[in-house]
Amino acid sequence: MEALPTDAGQQAAVNEIYQYAANLLVRDKRSNEDVVALLKGRGLDDDSANTVVNNLQMEIDKGKKARAHKDMLYGGLWCVGGTIATLSHIGFIFWGAIVFGGIQFFKGLINL
Repeated sequence: MEALPTDAGQQAAVNEIYQYAANLLVRDKRSNEDVVALLKGRGLDDDSANTVVNNLQMEIDKGKKARAHKDMLYGGLWCVGGTIATLSHIGFIFWGAIVFGGIQFFKGLINL
């Protein structure tokens, strides 16, 4: 069985719809319901509009979780590194690294 060729025009239209919805969700900070209503106003049926918004929301959530994990990792490294450097008695107290790392770690933890 041969695969059907993809229609480039159709794919471009789908990409444009996703880009429009992504801009509304991320840049304009519109609610999911607002975006669904605006997509329906552009001719999408209810199921298609909800699918677009749900797919985008899943990707946005993945991005936020990845960012939270990164904040936790780097915050923990700064905090532990500052603590180790302070306890190694090299003559300095690295409060900035400890506090900055702790804040970044807990920021990531809260966002997770």
